[in-house]
Amino acid sequence: MAYLYAFSAAFLFALSVPLGKTLLNSLQPLELSALCYLGSGLGLLVYKLLTAAPKEAPLEKKDLPYVAGFTLAGGVLAPAFLFLGLKLSPSSAASLLLNFELVFTALIAVLVFKEHGGRRFWFAACLVTAGGMALSFEPGGLIIKPGLALVALASLMWGVDNNLTAKISLKDPVNIAIIKGLVGGSVTLGLAVYSGEVLPALRPVLLALLLGFFSYGISLVFLIRAMRELGASRAGASFGSYPFMGAVLSFMWLGESPDARFAAAFMLMGSAAALLLGEKHTHEHDHAAMEHEHYHAHDAHHTHVHGWPVGAGEGHVHAHVHAPAHHAHEHMPDSHHRHDHS
Repeated sequence: MAYLYAFSAAFLFALSVPLGKTLLNSLQPLELSALCYLGSGLGLLVYKLLTAAPKEAPLEKKDLPYVAGFTLAGGVLAPAFLFLGLKLSPSSAASLLLNFELVFTALIAVLVFKEHGGRRFWFAACLVTAGGMALSFEPGGLIIKPGLALVALASLMWGVDNNLTAKISLKDPVNIAIIKGLVGGSVTLGLAVYSGEVLPALRPVLLALLLGFFSYGISLVFLIRAMRELGASRAGASFGSYPFMGAVLSFMWLGESPDARFAAAFMLMGSAAALLLGEKHTHEHDHAAMEHEHYHAHDAHHTHVHGWPVGAGEGHVHAHVHAPAHHAHEHMPDSHHRHDHS
């Protein structure tokens, strides 16, 4: 189910590239960025108020630094860089270059947050980098194109965002997305107004809000659910299929055509994604004693007893303790597998 969440999130986010490119004919980049995130936050807020969603663990004071960090990185800077870059670049090339989000997410997870990274990971990182170079190749040599450089910066900011979001992925994903959407969208809207941009006709505004609800709101909720079980780097690898989806949608929606550079980059980056998705990780490991609160069902890592009846496979939320354990099984660097590797 975690991979279904990740790929669904990828498809919804991929829609934002060709559709965002189209909306840039009527909106300025900061306007579009603000409206997409406001649409995300407002849409999910309405959903939260109108539905009986399953109870989830609430955010705590200790989570606020992560919330502030991913809101700034992913809710303000990343979309602004993306739509500025899209203004200057073909949608298909920008889509493919967003594969750097996969690499930046995994690099930060491995180097900063000490997730496990093996030979497959480092080889995949080299392939994505080579693909980015292929997109920037001209007959006279490599040329740094401003639009693609901005897209790469957006990928870096989303890599930061993914890792910070993973740190609180056990908390209510809808609340996380609402906060990110409303705060990030409001800040960006303020920047748009300050820079002199004035919102245009109602139709493109409504379309941008709707696009944001699906591509940034529902997509983020799905991605957080995937992170719970897969960790930031592996969820990012699965979510990393969205650049390819975005490129295909750009060909279909905008009528763009691939050239030799695009074909080379597609093969290199596709090979990198296949490497990461095919990774298997099994070894003996220890679980230290831990207490936390999150939505869960009883499985190999949740065998505690309750003072009330809980059905098999029934999800519920409460503070619980994990006793120390030592075992071996295939696993991902999720919230219950943050152990070191020698």
